[in-house]
Amino acid sequence: MASSMIHVENLTKSFRDLRRGQVLAVDHVTFDAKAGEVFGLLGPNGAGKTTTMRILCTVLKPTDGVATLAGFDVVTQATLVRQNIGFLSASTAIYDRLTAWEMVEFFGKLYDLAPEQLRERMEALFATLQMNDFRDVLGAKMSTGMRQKVSIARAIVHDPPVMIFDEPTLGLDVLVARAVLQNIERLRDEGKCILYSTHIMREVEKICNRVAIISKGKIQASGTLEELRERHGQQDVEELFFQLVS
Repeated sequence: MASSMIHVENLTKSFRDLRRGQVLAVDHVTFDAKAGEVFGLLGPNGAGKTTTMRILCTVLKPTDGVATLAGFDVVTQATLVRQNIGFLSASTAIYDRLTAWEMVEFFGKLYDLAPEQLRERMEALFATLQMNDFRDVLGAKMSTGMRQKVSIARAIVHDPPVMIFDEPTLGLDVLVARAVLQNIERLRDEGKCILYSTHIMREVEKICNRVAIISKGKIQASGTLEELRERHGQQDVEELFFQLVS
């Protein structure tokens, strides 16, 4: 059995809201994701998905509970967690004045990769992601598809074992979205652990090995899609999703 690369136990995050007082954005969330699988974290806006992902990326500190990535604690070993994850969201910014090559190289240097190792890694990535034809194009001149490939490359340049994708196909045309999904599948087949958040149920059916459905800060159900279909007597994934979050 593959070992657990993301371990989340009773994770809780409360915020102070002027109108509502203490609000539980994440309410005792527990799940595990393993090497070599895509684990879908699904839920409507405001469900607690993004807050959970921000805690896992060490951007937010949890109020309570435990989260480890690749064996490192998100609170006490935040630097080591950051070295072992790649994060990509639809809103990942691209610098207008750097070329594709310069941008990925910049992030590789942030991760302290040795020059020779970084160059080899970049050559391999640019070939795999089919980026060589725009390696010298400035961010300002890139198409949406090019930008998304650069975002993927910079998220994985240090070859992390854990990857977190937050709505990575949002706003992309069908062909680019398809290429992004193919790359995610390839990363999974290389043994990466991928936490994947999306609203698009077609994507869930295509690439997720297991899913957790989150609503109002709580996990409402988790398992393979087959298990969830059987458990809730609903074959249609979209209907199943609405049944669990409403």
